[in-house]
Amino acid sequence: MNAKRPPIAVLTGAGISTDSGIPDYRGPQGLWQQDPAAQRLVTLGPYLADPEVRRRSWRLRLETGALAAEPNAGHRALVELERSGLPLRVLTQNVDGLHQAAGLSARKVLELHGTAREVQCLDCRAVGPMAEALARVEAGEPDPACRECGGILKPCTVMFGEHLDPVVLQQADAIAKGCDLFIAVGTSLQVYPVASLPQIALEGGARLVVVNGEPTPFDEAADEVIREPISQALPELVRRLVREGA
Repeated sequence: MNAKRPPIAVLTGAGISTDSGIPDYRGPQGLWQQDPAAQRLVTLGPYLADPEVRRRSWRLRLETGALAAEPNAGHRALVELERSGLPLRVLTQNVDGLHQAAGLSARKVLELHGTAREVQCLDCRAVGPMAEALARVEAGEPDPACRECGGILKPCTVMFGEHLDPVVLQQADAIAKGCDLFIAVGTSLQVYPVASLPQIALEGGARLVVVNGEPTPFDEAADEVIREPISQALPELVRRLVREGA
């Protein structure tokens, strides 16, 4: 069904996961608004240089319980969109893995900022499960080191001060260029280079739909702007797209 038609591209940001108990960063109630100093905990320079920053980072990961979060109605709506047979690619700024946990095919998800479900050693590059590292923190290791070489562990995410993987970004650009409908969900569209994706889609002739609680720089260019809560708005939008065949 619709095998040859251009895909629907969905860009998701922190807003889609707030109903799963994961706070966003830049919204009015976001983490940076509540605690601006917390940004140091996910900035590569301080993380490498200061053991106390790493210890606070590990405590924050343990306390927020991101690995225990469950997908919500917004995530499940995109699963229904995939199952409808309409071609779909999801580009996500989130690192929580909730799209895949909801049942979306992993091959349909492009994780622009990596994943918080794994850790990597900054010295030997060994990769392991985040759950195992957090268990070590809970057992009393405030800054667990790499078991292979003793190096510093960090999540397999793109921290502030790091560049996005150019291969991943190239794939995202190609998806934006090739889609006929681009939906931006729960993202401020203020952080580049990811914020350039809607513009790339528009220049390729795609329609743009913005689903976000706060205004974005692309609202005026969008064909439709939806302000309702995402867990309500996205299922309704998906039902309409499926009914209309997008």
